[in-house]
Amino acid sequence: MTSSALGRDFRLLWSAAVSSRFGDALRTPALALLAAAVTRDPRIIAAVTVAGQVPPLLFGLLGGVYADRWDRRRTMAVVDGVRAAVVAALAVVVALDRVNVLVLLAAAFLLATLGTLFDSASFALLPALVPPDALPRANGRLQAGSAVAGGFLGAPAAGVLFAVAPALPFALDALTFAAAALLVLALGPPPAITTGMEWRRGSVWSEIVEGLRWLRAHRTLWRVTVLTAASNLAISGIMAVLVLYALDVLRVPPAGYGLFAAAAIVGGVVGALGAGRLAAWLGTVPALRAVLAVETVALTGFALARHPVSGGIALAVFAAGTVVWNSLWASYGQRQVPGELLGRVGAAQRMVGLLTAPLGAALAGLAAAAYGTVPVTGAAAGTFALVTFAAWRTLRPVAPAVLSGVA
Repeated sequence: MTSSALGRDFRLLWSAAVSSRFGDALRTPALALLAAAVTRDPRIIAAVTVAGQVPPLLFGLLGGVYADRWDRRRTMAVVDGVRAAVVAALAVVVALDRVNVLVLLAAAFLLATLGTLFDSASFALLPALVPPDALPRANGRLQAGSAVAGGFLGAPAAGVLFAVAPALPFALDALTFAAAALLVLALGPPPAITTGMEWRRGSVWSEIVEGLRWLRAHRTLWRVTVLTAASNLAISGIMAVLVLYALDVLRVPPAGYGLFAAAAIVGGVVGALGAGRLAAWLGTVPALRAVLAVETVALTGFALARHPVSGGIALAVFAAGTVVWNSLWASYGQRQVPGELLGRVGAAQRMVGLLTAPLGAALAGLAAAAYGTVPVTGAAAGTFALVTFAAWRTLRPVAPAVLSGVA
């Protein structure tokens, strides 16, 4: 899934991302299984999940500041080294049977907090490694490799490894972090990593505001970010009730749910590999509008489906569109934002885009409890229809407003 045309440094970054994603896919379900082994209280098990979801909202913008202040290659390597140490320590605690709820909460929170800095640095580093026109293809290859490593390899293996020895998935995850750190260190230090980093620094808060102001002033990028947030409202709602909808409405056999869910992974891989071609054919902004239209049709079909096959196909098409959108959205920002602001603006994009996800999941849970899962899928399709209408009305490729010291 890599390409020699994208260069040696991209291949190293791709390998590091895939290694890390494989480890994540081992750790995440193993952490849930470990929590269930420690306690059967659903509130505590949910708290472990929440502990891994809150840091991007709390510290995402701060991570963007330091991704712009520090050497991004070294930042990523150090973060992965620290994460390797954290997960290795967790593996030791599990092996010694000394794990408790506080350990799980602390590990989930710390790993997610470190991840905010890594994600900001990675987002800002990619444009220094590949040509601007290759960014959609590069982002697509990163997502495709991560989907295969996580969905097809890591996730299925996690349960088996946990059954063999509960500490094993965490030990392997530590090794993947260490491997990723070494791969990132092998990257050449291109001038673009440090170019523009010597600007006059203000306070952390002023730098956060500078990134937010730049994002808000670029009309197209801001609109795409807002549309992403609206889309995530519907996507998180669908994900919150997906298993119930599949079992109760589509009549997916419990033993076949893994195969049904794999349809989304297949769709995501196909979409990731096609993102670059679609952007080259239509242009990034027109492609974003077209993708939303396809997602709306697919989600409508999913809401109307009453059979596992038709539902699985609709889900695969929808997942493909979602991955294409994410790849093109990231690529557009990476091409538009000045290098010295990439960490902060990218962090602001992600934070705004994710703000609606908890609300969507909560609303879907309440609505499904009161009215069933079918109205939830219908509401999600309606939300996407509104987002698509807004995109076709408002998305135009325009130049950013010129801000003092930023343009």
